[in-house]
Amino acid sequence: MTLVGLAGLTLIVAAWLVSLPAEPPPVRLSLTYFAGSVLLTLYAAALGDPVFTLLNGLAALLSLANAVRGLRRDQKRAGRAGHEVERVG
Repeated sequence: MTLVGLAGLTLIVAAWLVSLPAEPPPVRLSLTYFAGSVLLTLYAAALGDPVFTLLNGLAALLSLANAVRGLRRDQKRAGRAGHEVERVG
């Protein structure tokens, strides 16, 4: 069964990697996902389940990366909006 779990983990991580070039999800969603993934990582570790510990740990890292990407995107948008106002005004 460990091989089945590792195969599932591999497919999920591969899907995440494919999705990285896409627009990041909303920051609030990413931060909520991060918090949930951290808690599930702790839970899986307490159960002694290495596959789910790794999966949820990676999910936490990905959601944190998405939150950072989303914040950077929002800052760029806000910066562009500020420049447009200055030109008009």
